[in-house]
Amino acid sequence: MDVKEDQHTRISLQIGKFRAALSRFENLVEQIAAQKRDEKAGLFIQKEDVIDYDKFYASVQNLFGIEVKSQDAKCFYRKLCNNPEKTIDWCEIFGYFSSEENSLASQMDKENLIFLVSRKERIVISGSRRRDVIKCLVKIPQLDLLIAASQKGLITVFNSQMKVQTSTNVTDTSWITGCDYLTQLKRIVATTERTIIVWDYKAQGSNQENYFVIKPMDHCLLCVCVVPIPDQLCRDDIILGDDGGFVTKFTVNSDDFGLKQAKSRRKLQNQVLDSTNFKSVKRKLHNDWVMKVKYIPALNCLGSCSLDSVHSLVLDSLKRLEDNLPVREFAMPRGANTFCYCSKANVIVTGGDDKVLRLWHPNISTKPVGKLVGHMFSITEIVSNEKDQHVISLSSAKVFRVWDIQVLSLLQVFHDSQGGPGDMQIYSMLYDTNHGMLITGSSVIDMYPLTRMVQDTKQVPHSHEREINVVLYNRHAHQVLTICSESIIKVWELETGIQIYHILDPHGFSVELTSASIDESGVLFATGAYNGTIKIWDFGSGQEMKVLPEGKDWKEEDHWLREVIFLHSQDKHQYFILALERNGTIKMIQGKEDDPLLAVLWELPDAMPYLRDGSHLVHLKTVAEDKNMATPFPEVKLTVSRYSSQRTGNHAIHTEVNCIDILQKEGYKLIVAGTLHGMIILWNFVTSTVKEVYRPDNCFTMDPDLDPKRLRINDILILSHTVECARKSSQESVCSSSQCESSKGPQSSKGSKQSIPDSEVKGEPMDITGEQQPPGKKHPAPAGSAEAPPPVLVTGHEDGHLRLWTLEGKLLKDMLPFTKHSAISLTSLYVDSCCRILLAGNVEGHVILCSISSFLDLPHDEKRFKQLLSWRAHSLEIVQMAYAEDKQVVLTASVDGSVRLWHAINGHYCGYFGQQRLFELSPTSDFILPCDVTELPIEIKEESKFTKTKQKYEYPLIFDRQRWAKTSSLTSLVKHAPPKPFEVEHNCKFFKSLSSPKIQRHALEGSMTENREAGIVFGSLPIYRVPSPTTLRYLPLIGAETQRDSLDGILGKKKGQHDKISRRKSLKRNFVPQINLVSSFFPPLVK
Repeated sequence: MDVKEDQHTRISLQIGKFRAALSRFENLVEQIAAQKRDEKAGLFIQKEDVIDYDKFYASVQNLFGIEVKSQDAKCFYRKLCNNPEKTIDWCEIFGYFSSEENSLASQMDKENLIFLVSRKERIVISGSRRRDVIKCLVKIPQLDLLIAASQKGLITVFNSQMKVQTSTNVTDTSWITGCDYLTQLKRIVATTERTIIVWDYKAQGSNQENYFVIKPMDHCLLCVCVVPIPDQLCRDDIILGDDGGFVTKFTVNSDDFGLKQAKSRRKLQNQVLDSTNFKSVKRKLHNDWVMKVKYIPALNCLGSCSLDSVHSLVLDSLKRLEDNLPVREFAMPRGANTFCYCSKANVIVTGGDDKVLRLWHPNISTKPVGKLVGHMFSITEIVSNEKDQHVISLSSAKVFRVWDIQVLSLLQVFHDSQGGPGDMQIYSMLYDTNHGMLITGSSVIDMYPLTRMVQDTKQVPHSHEREINVVLYNRHAHQVLTICSESIIKVWELETGIQIYHILDPHGFSVELTSASIDESGVLFATGAYNGTIKIWDFGSGQEMKVLPEGKDWKEEDHWLREVIFLHSQDKHQYFILALERNGTIKMIQGKEDDPLLAVLWELPDAMPYLRDGSHLVHLKTVAEDKNMATPFPEVKLTVSRYSSQRTGNHAIHTEVNCIDILQKEGYKLIVAGTLHGMIILWNFVTSTVKEVYRPDNCFTMDPDLDPKRLRINDILILSHTVECARKSSQESVCSSSQCESSKGPQSSKGSKQSIPDSEVKGEPMDITGEQQPPGKKHPAPAGSAEAPPPVLVTGHEDGHLRLWTLEGKLLKDMLPFTKHSAISLTSLYVDSCCRILLAGNVEGHVILCSISSFLDLPHDEKRFKQLLSWRAHSLEIVQMAYAEDKQVVLTASVDGSVRLWHAINGHYCGYFGQQRLFELSPTSDFILPCDVTELPIEIKEESKFTKTKQKYEYPLIFDRQRWAKTSSLTSLVKHAPPKPFEVEHNCKFFKSLSSPKIQRHALEGSMTENREAGIVFGSLPIYRVPSPTTLRYLPLIGAETQRDSLDGILGKKKGQHDKISRRKSLKRNFVPQINLVSSFFPPLVK
């Protein structure tokens, strides 16, 4: 009775604690709901009092423990923020739902696809005997090799590309039962029913077929494994399991096989070794067959399983084989056929003929900690995927089941339906961690790749059915907004890729959305359509809040909205949006909190007729406005001089504005625009001027032979360092999005400006640190501060060039991004908040990543503008890009209908929104590419420091006249025998007179390389300047003395017919070609 009362008391205390925690949780929920209601009412809340998701999740863990999943907490917090008036059941915080349709797991059935059965690859081993099967598969991770041993004696070694590296055929009457790799001896060990085979797989020639045979053995060997102990040198321990229930430790040394003998001694035949000469320890651990033995280094234990129902699994130290001390035993009905150990979860998974997977703690052998039920036949193999925490089990009916070892849930079921009756059984299975692949062995080798490694079909991945028009990243909610030309809005979770909600026909039936923008708080987003209508939505719930209706007299597509940008407003009860129409009109839209309709405040006057007429600067006049309404940009009018001409030129030239960007901070109120004919126009509301920053030559002339789009500016950005970013850049610190706010304020359709640290410039892993910035430091200091450099303009052109300008119109940098192909039109630009990294996308789907941090600092040095990386993200045109700093990934949207994620560090592919698997955004060694991309990322190496340094050259040898004089005087005194015919005298005076320069050691200097006028080849060659001598003395000709001596000898001979013939022959033999070396060493004198 006392025990029952104690249990009842403990349960009552636990219930009381849970109720108290639940009461505090309800108060927390009510507090968050009250804050959200106040935010919608427009009330100001101190930033330190706001309960964001991080604070909410930390509070929940303090109340209920760390077992609460982050995914369930996110779902609960999102529901609470979207609808604070609705009551949410508290059990949803633990993942339990009142109805199954609300369960998150029921919405993730498609995401549970782990292995791609449709992309299974099959390898048939040639040379195997009839009806042979793969009995054992072993992976050598450090060598990336796969060993396959067939039942009838064929041992094959595969390389990383699954090509046969070497193989041998064991001519033994017994069947092979297992194999493994000797890590110290670098050999392959295999067991047959009565022998042990040791084979040197690295042998060449005739020795490749030779191996050692160790016999006899007392029992029939059924399984084998090697103890991987790195401390042992030239020695390996082999663990054997047999049909008598014995487990044997067999020790082999290099001396046992004569591995230290000279290489010249060949083994002409397979050597048979006596097993009694080897050191072995044996102990009976089971009363039935030992089905599997395995050494677990993490536990420093040996494990063996058997069909014995009492001693089903034995797990203990190797020392227990030498003594008779008790061992740790796990009992299960009908024994265990196989087992595996999961190090992260610290559990051992067993399976046998009872069709149940049991999870055991290594130190608790009395009762399993969990069970997995689902197999209809005996379980034959179990392997684990440590990286994803998955366990794959195989039954005798060739049915595979993939389990999540953390939550004990079933993820995927598939079976091998191929093969005839003789191919029904799979004898071996392993998981290749290096390549993310499940490999099985039957009569063939089958390989099942993971979903994250390859795609299921050859088709291009699709996030939408139509081309993408907009992609935006909400850094506050960590969510992605995408819009396609079919007018479907989708919101995705960045971390997982799960779709949160979607909106069909937001502006009406078949009304295409062309632009969008997210405000700086991440609470609202605005959309613009081709008919000129604008709507403001609540980002969390997707509810429509305000609308700008279509005008009655508007013509179709005249008011097509190219861009909409949320403006920073000091009044929280009003919203201001800057909109760019297709006809080039820029106007400001106002929305009041109590008015569901949006209204147009003003339109910028058209200054193009005056600018194209020759006026580079036009003054503006501010129109008086209501003092109670402080607009971000005031309404202005043009102030035109009476002497200005009103000629408008050729109206056939398209002069409409194609892209805009804004800079809205203290000291600057700028609107910059890029036109279709290549002009850059800057509206400065501080100085009340509009000026022409740049105008290309002959941009207003019509030439039918030239492409009218050649000068078009496709995108334009204003790069502006904030004071905080400038200070951190000078201190060589890392800037994160939590430290620096976008100088542009809200996130427009160009996206939010985030940062990648400078460590990426050096090719090092990025490290993002820093805490949340206080509200008082959110706004930058005045632009007049010495720490903040002036803004810089960057433009992406139709001709593929990336150009950077000052506000005065000076060209700072003109770069043609390096990609695999020639100049390609740039379509989209993106810059981070601290202006450290610039992203550019082009028509052919390339992404160009450049470092601009040090370039923006004064003075602007074009050498500091560096392209770091380039990769092919899509096969078609890139529409927009975004960068998520918290996960360090780049988002790209294309006309192919897909939105894809890439690692910003190396350009590796992460996945696409809408795929059947969850994202894995952490850096991984697995390198995969989309189905439609075959090009590898290109990393641009930094130029060498010595490429452009001025080098001095020293000519190797020059003619020394003093040596020549000495040599001439000596040769005149000594007479040498004439040389043989057609031979040059080896004692050449001229070459003996050559010496190294003694005085003028800097007489020859190389000029600067890379002369553009001379071309890429000849411009890289050094040019030598040789001083011409004042006078040229006579230099003798090589072979002159030989010719003179030959003639003297000929004239002294007797006359006669015989002498004439011999004279002619001697002349032919002794005439040596004369070589004049003067022109080779001295240039000709100019007369």
